[in-house]
Amino acid sequence: MATQPVFAEAPVPDSIESLFAVPALHCAGCIAKIEHGLAKVPGIEGARVNMTARRVAIRHDPALSPPDLKAAIAAIGFDAEPLADPGVDVAAAENRALIRALAVSGFAAMNIMLLSVSIWSGADGATRQMFHWLSALIALPTVAYAGQPFFRSAFAALRQGRTNMDVPISIGVLLTTGMSLYETLTGGHHAWFDGAVMLIFFLLAGRCLDSMMRGRARAGVAALLKQTAPGAMVLDAQGASRWVRADALRPGMHMLAAAGERLAADGRVVDGSSGLDIAFLTGESAPVCVSPGDGVQAGALNVDGPIIVEVTAAGPDTVIADIARLMEEAAQGKSRYVRIADRAARLYAPCVHLLAALSFAGWMIAGAGVHQALLIAVAVLLITCPCALGLAVPAAQIVACGALMKRGVLVKDGSALERLAEVDQAVFDKTGTLTLGRPTPRDIDRLEAQDKGIVLALARGSRHPLSIALRQALEAEGVTPARLEDVREQPGEGMSGRFAGETVSLGRPRSLISLFDLASEYRRGPTVTLLRFADAPRPDAVETLADLNAMGVATLIASGDRPEALEAIARATGTTAIGHLRPQDKLALIGRLKAAGHRVLMVGDGLNDGPALAAGHASMAPASASDASQLAADAVFLGDRLAPVTMAVRTARRSVAVVKQNFALAIGYNIFAVPLAIMGHVTPLVAAIAMSTSSLVVIANALRLKGAAR
Repeated sequence: MATQPVFAEAPVPDSIESLFAVPALHCAGCIAKIEHGLAKVPGIEGARVNMTARRVAIRHDPALSPPDLKAAIAAIGFDAEPLADPGVDVAAAENRALIRALAVSGFAAMNIMLLSVSIWSGADGATRQMFHWLSALIALPTVAYAGQPFFRSAFAALRQGRTNMDVPISIGVLLTTGMSLYETLTGGHHAWFDGAVMLIFFLLAGRCLDSMMRGRARAGVAALLKQTAPGAMVLDAQGASRWVRADALRPGMHMLAAAGERLAADGRVVDGSSGLDIAFLTGESAPVCVSPGDGVQAGALNVDGPIIVEVTAAGPDTVIADIARLMEEAAQGKSRYVRIADRAARLYAPCVHLLAALSFAGWMIAGAGVHQALLIAVAVLLITCPCALGLAVPAAQIVACGALMKRGVLVKDGSALERLAEVDQAVFDKTGTLTLGRPTPRDIDRLEAQDKGIVLALARGSRHPLSIALRQALEAEGVTPARLEDVREQPGEGMSGRFAGETVSLGRPRSLISLFDLASEYRRGPTVTLLRFADAPRPDAVETLADLNAMGVATLIASGDRPEALEAIARATGTTAIGHLRPQDKLALIGRLKAAGHRVLMVGDGLNDGPALAAGHASMAPASASDASQLAADAVFLGDRLAPVTMAVRTARRSVAVVKQNFALAIGYNIFAVPLAIMGHVTPLVAAIAMSTSSLVVIANALRLKGAAR
């Protein structure tokens, strides 16, 4: 047995990676500014933005310190903090802050509206002035607190000489609040605190909905890395054992993996035989038999007996860590996707500024005083304030996602609906995706009644997936287990016992057929019966692929299985199938399809599908998929049927249509209302009411999606 080698001190790396939390990330424009801006800084090789986690990974020269990098990000216009733990959820903290601000603004809006009713009812003189002051006492701290998300974003944009949608929002809110305070101080007849607070409330509602949708797709890589064991028992040259943490394992060490333990590193079996459950990696339900000389991967579950493994790769060099990196890098393509709302915002903000400025200048030239011209400019800002636009996307997405959830499809990110609506190519994994991923015995009818009882008695003593499948099938037939003696489990071989003085066993086949089929071998004395298993297709797999083709979405099967195992499912579905694909091969396939101009929907369930799920234009996984695959996917569907895939695509297309209708409603409202405001026929109060009404119309239109999932 090899002794543990002595390792030299690791050399200083040419570059290192640092993580920074950037809470102010809101759109694809933010991503482009950060990544392009940091790439120009000397000593920085590149930067990748993770939108959903609100963080930036920077590859840089070790000479650059965290304060240097923080200053570089600040120079681009974003506040950032070093992040040592990639599992820290910055976006979740932002969501909580938005919800608190929404609650404060909603409570304040209700109270100010009650005070405003008294003024509208005819209160005058000292009574009206008292209600104005009470409204001011509620509104001023509310605006200062609940308006912070917009004020901070607007200030950061202006500081860098650019604009965004939060700039007109902030100007409108501050001008309305300032003019209302001026009117209150001078005893004026009108104040518009209700409009300012109501504006903040509606905008925060839209931002909260949007943030909730963005925040459902996090922690995929962290969950993936939890598949590995925290450490292993390591043997020295004398055979003594000690516990070593996973991050301290080194190539050349020998680790002992007992039955029921997960492997903490990649390696090669040097002693013992067993079955390894690697369903998290391949999606295959049957354990893989390993013996001396076979390679094994970190995260594999040792099912049968103890084995000794020589470590060949540990920590960041393992296969599972490579897949995690592929998933992280592939997900950046989705982060750069420009959402419909982001595209609208690029034109909206400068148009609003221009209209308000021209209104103010035009009325000043026409001879109106500063007070009157400013009131008209404020009315223009309020009536064009993007409440309806801010609600157009998240309101439709929340309703559509709720409708899908009732039908067993859980969508994690609102932008996934936009991407699902655009797909024109679907790539399916086989095992566990097009099939149920549950082996079912095909040959039990070949057994005599007495043998069925013996097989059931043996299968009940094992947790092997094929034994479980046998037990379930035989129990469903009403078979009664036989009474056996001396029942025991042989590690790596299976179950054995004695029946009426005769040796019986159930275990892995001793013939080469085990290399080509899922099978168990039942032995009773000299008689040998091979029990084959099948992985049944999902009941509607053929119809689902046909429906996708009819919708203009081409289909393809991409699997790690051997090509012979794909022939039956390919013939049944009439779909081209490609086999023997490793995780990086599937990722490369997605890349080629994208390069050809396709927008790919990836549907898979195994850990080996994780990078492809992250790289697809959109992705879905069944509820039976590995945790990492579910977290990498944009949507997860429940049940044994595949129809939710077509239902999700159809609903996504309807939701995008409703979003566009909402934008048309919001723009139509502006076309009608803005000229009235510019001509001075709309007061800030009427503007606030009109703005709120447009928001309610958009929400009502979005509610039509409640029955969209069919």
